[in-house]
Amino acid sequence: MAIYSVQNGGPHFRLSDAVIGTFSVEYLVIAGGGGGGNAGGGGGAGGYRNSYGSETSGGGGATETPFAAVPGTSYTVTVGGGGAVTVNGTNSVFATVTSLGGGKAGANAQSGFAGGSGGGAGRGSATVGGSGTAGQGYDGGDGTWNTASDYVGGGGGGAGQAGQNNGNGGNGLASSITGSSVTRGGGGGASSENEPAGVGGSGGGGNGSQYPDSTETSGAANTGGGAGSSYSGTGSSGGSGIVILRYPSTYTIALGAGLTATTTTDGVDKVTTITAGSDDVSWVVA
Repeated sequence: MAIYSVQNGGPHFRLSDAVIGTFSVEYLVIAGGGGGGNAGGGGGAGGYRNSYGSETSGGGGATETPFAAVPGTSYTVTVGGGGAVTVNGTNSVFATVTSLGGGKAGANAQSGFAGGSGGGAGRGSATVGGSGTAGQGYDGGDGTWNTASDYVGGGGGGAGQAGQNNGNGGNGLASSITGSSVTRGGGGGASSENEPAGVGGSGGGGNGSQYPDSTETSGAANTGGGAGSSYSGTGSSGGSGIVILRYPSTYTIALGAGLTATTTTDGVDKVTTITAGSDDVSWVVA
């Protein structure tokens, strides 16, 4: 921050941050995806909140207002981890913006769980998908059970689409906040018996597996993708989240040691992509 002086022999003084004012930080904050389970639905994608350009947030939510940051002020950033087997994902945070971890999948005869996007239901004629969160993600799909040996769980909800009752995970959303279009926030695929297993939604959702295989896959790292589930295995984990911050290149970011991040330049802006950790960030005039 610059030092200013009063002329004609007056005292030196430093302008306050309040005088300098605020600047806008556009963000994409995605939480960790929900975990899968045994005889279960797909894990829900982590909550997806966006303020970049005209791109939407998850669950059909509108673009949010960019964050008004004050130079020299510290703001907390946390990148949520993917949920382990039968565990919700964990929240991601930037300042006052919190995205909720994806809902875990329902297991055998169990409904899905609520989260940023809802977890898919396990097998059963009366199981239902977990609820997504408004402005963050969609609901998980319902389970089906035609006979004792013919079923498929519900797909995990995604940022851009609900989980499907045929076991496929909901699709995620594409964002160009970094300068290149990347799709994140896909729901996980469900397990099945005597039916095709669910496929993960675009944007990092893991695939389910069909009995007797145990080939389910985890959600992709730093996408918030939901986990795929299995019938005979144990299930898999959701993908970790991510926090991306875009701001004028006239500012320089300071990152706490607990964060793993890279900063690039795109046009007149800098873009800091934070892939792990929890600590503070702040900015100064470059």
